[in-house]
Amino acid sequence: MTADPRRVLVEGLAELRLAPGAAAVEQLLALAALVREANEQVNLTAITEPVAMVQKHLLDSLTVQPWLAGPFVVDVGTGAGFPGLPLAILNPELRFTLLDSTAKKVRFVERAAAALGLANVTAVHARAEQWQPAQRAQTVVSRALAEVGEFVRVAGHLCARSGRLLAMKGRDPAAELARLPPGFRVAGVERLHVPGLDDERHLVILEPVA
Repeated sequence: MTADPRRVLVEGLAELRLAPGAAAVEQLLALAALVREANEQVNLTAITEPVAMVQKHLLDSLTVQPWLAGPFVVDVGTGAGFPGLPLAILNPELRFTLLDSTAKKVRFVERAAAALGLANVTAVHARAEQWQPAQRAQTVVSRALAEVGEFVRVAGHLCARSGRLLAMKGRDPAAELARLPPGFRVAGVERLHVPGLDDERHLVILEPVA
């Protein structure tokens, strides 16, 4: 029997110890539907099966919720809006800027945020290393960039002195951390678990060096 995406989402949120209201659950499911619909015209993701999208996009994005700090969050290389849009749904009190260098993806994020009523989301078409925000962020997150060191190089200037970079990775990134450029230190590496998946996930937490 095919699993029900709604049930997978609700049970996964409970496993992550997250308790959003019914409206937020509906917004998350609506986001997945928007991605699937847009994906027929624009290549946003290779993950299109409904349950896989819940697990590998929605729940995966929300695994970093315990380390999120505001009031200003930047998602670098957001792609189809992950992890930024799910996090914005669960944190309406925070302001999110979702940054990507691909115009068609930024246009989708703009449309999705409007359709979901996310007034706390701004989509920006720019390369992270060239973007100069009016305010630095308390949290700069990415799950798209290949190397932690590259993340620091292109996005370190977006982070407030009291802020953090959150690099969402797959396998243990110990080798990458040995090549970390100056200016940031590793504050921790957390093993993440995405409900329903056996895939390896890690979160690298980086802080500016005083």
